[in-house]
Amino acid sequence: MKRLFTSESVTEGHPDKLCDQVSDAILDAILAQDPKAHVACECAAKTGMLLIFGEASGNFDVDYEAIARKVITDIGYDSDEKCFNGNTCKIIVHMEEQSADIAMGVNESHEVKTGSSSDEFAHIGAGDQGMMFGYANSETEELMPLSVKYAQVLAMRLAEVRKDGTLPYLRPDGKTQVTVEYNDGEVTRIDTIVVSTQHSPDVSLDQIRSDIMTYVIDPVVPADLIDENTRYFINPTGRFVIGGPMGDSGLTGRKIIVDTYGGHSSHGGGAFSGKDPTKVDRSGAYMARYIAKNIVAAGIATECEVQLAYAIGVAEPVSVCVDTFGTSKLDAEQIARLIYDHFDMRPAAIIRKLELDKPQYRALAAYGHMGRTALGVKWEDTDKADELRKAAACC
Repeated sequence: MKRLFTSESVTEGHPDKLCDQVSDAILDAILAQDPKAHVACECAAKTGMLLIFGEASGNFDVDYEAIARKVITDIGYDSDEKCFNGNTCKIIVHMEEQSADIAMGVNESHEVKTGSSSDEFAHIGAGDQGMMFGYANSETEELMPLSVKYAQVLAMRLAEVRKDGTLPYLRPDGKTQVTVEYNDGEVTRIDTIVVSTQHSPDVSLDQIRSDIMTYVIDPVVPADLIDENTRYFINPTGRFVIGGPMGDSGLTGRKIIVDTYGGHSSHGGGAFSGKDPTKVDRSGAYMARYIAKNIVAAGIATECEVQLAYAIGVAEPVSVCVDTFGTSKLDAEQIARLIYDHFDMRPAAIIRKLELDKPQYRALAAYGHMGRTALGVKWEDTDKADELRKAAACC
């Protein structure tokens, strides 16, 4: 049976991604001074202005405005002709202390308060309730779905040829989309590629379409996935001069599917950017990815989705659910047991294992948080695969 599946990505100059990067750059700056700080920082952007708002508590002193201006200009919004200018835009900062009601549950977990646990990883409670999903499959070397991988690669390539001067008429805003054809569950080809990129007003559509094929698509998309029926839509509206926050408002946390698996997996709804790792929206999702990836790397399944769920102030997850979509010889209960036996899913343990209390988040705020092996993030490690493989053999 044939089916088509589509994933999208956006460039670092997309207004929502601009906001994500400012939020995470602020988080990085705070964590560099106080790794135990509690942060929930969001941004909103529109023509000529950026609003920074949220809560942060800890021992730090950062210049929110200076951080934001550097991120905006680094992205490439450094002049009015690009529809946003980090040197001159108005920046409003409204950050407050974290709620004491939330802090009391995070700083001392339910387990510690009730005396049910007192080891070193029991003291931090989950920063909120909710459910998080992690996913992996065997379609790519990174154990990520192929459609989202190449949507992200195309978006990164757009930024690369803009910044290195190959295509100097490009502007920071852009989107990509890749549609993959499956036959009986196996990838057979790429059916459609969509690239929309902001550009200067003095370049022709014909040149844009030719250059994007030559310098963006052809160098990064494997030729064996393309055939004579593959369709290309490059700037299909015909013009994309007005972009960034002038073309559309931006908001932190509005690209959660771009940040994860391109729609291949369920999503709990919580965003990542601007949140310190006691917020399980972030740390729980990274842990779920780490678990799912190691299960696939161990050969227990070729596709795996892991759900973790938490109650605010409670360290242990309230549930763990796993689905291997019929690709494993073990049943879900057996795999869940392996997860409980080999992974500590309490927030303090997650933070320690995945090194989440160090500055590293701005680089993840564009082009996805998962599958980013080149960044050396710990949730992409497969160091548990061997012990899972051996344990599974005994099931």
